[in-house]
Amino acid sequence: MTVSARAGVAAGPLVASGRPGRSRARLASGVTRWLFIAPAVVFVAVFFGYPVVKNVLMSFQDYTTRTFFTGEAPWVGLANYAQTFGSAVFTTTLVNTALFTIGSIVMQFVIGLGLALFFRRNFPLSGFLRGLLLLPWLLPLIASSAVWKWLLDQDSGAINQFLGLFGVPAVPWLVSPGLALVAVIGVNIWLGIPFNTTILYSGLQSVPPELYEAASLDGATGVKAFRYVTWPSIRSVVSVVIVLGIVYTLKVVDIILGLTGGGPANSTQTLATNAYHQSFVNFEFGIGAAISNVLIVVSFLFAVVYISISRKAADE
Repeated sequence: MTVSARAGVAAGPLVASGRPGRSRARLASGVTRWLFIAPAVVFVAVFFGYPVVKNVLMSFQDYTTRTFFTGEAPWVGLANYAQTFGSAVFTTTLVNTALFTIGSIVMQFVIGLGLALFFRRNFPLSGFLRGLLLLPWLLPLIASSAVWKWLLDQDSGAINQFLGLFGVPAVPWLVSPGLALVAVIGVNIWLGIPFNTTILYSGLQSVPPELYEAASLDGATGVKAFRYVTWPSIRSVVSVVIVLGIVYTLKVVDIILGLTGGGPANSTQTLATNAYHQSFVNFEFGIGAAISNVLIVVSFLFAVVYISISRKAADE
């Protein structure tokens, strides 16, 4: 009894004296972690957080070129949003944005998946051709749009000249309201194929060959192997590719401006190009900010979907 009591008395101060040391170590570790991430937090806050907050504030103000000289931007509340939603062009931009996004994403994914499956086979120069496929993705978008504008020109475009060899009359690709959006979607598909092919090809490379061997024993080859082995294995990659493609496509501006400028007759005007037009052509920065916020909300919803899919894929 006496020995046990003395041991307890002796151990008590040691345990008590160890707790402050552990607390200080945890505090120092926490401070160190925050010091490491502080530069990233400051960078995000300054270059991403501030512009978003400023854009939201501008959407509730009468923010014009006069504001830069006087510093006055009267508070107008929801007037900019009311003018945006009440505009006849807004419905057109919504429809064009939906058509542009859906058309681009569907064809980019289908062609990208087909090329990814094709390049999965080992054949001479496959690596060189995959690298060559990345060229449209690496070129500046405004340079690519300038080249495509020359190719699609009604009078001197290379495509119309080629079609003329077969007796086909010149097609007004970029000046016809019925064809301009189709032409713009086609160019955006061409630019987005490398991204889809690269990501989907990486997903296909992660599928174990043993799965195909086991499936072949059960008679699952060709289309059946794709349906029961390939597709379930890359489903998470497919979801990420589609969500990211939607977010990227929603904010496309330079391609449309370089090809058609949003015309003719607003046939290629989207939410992104309309926001640019209001801000930097009409200098109605408040209305442009309101349109941008609508686009931010739509993109944010898809970003949330992307994060949830990424977490689900990581858990699996």
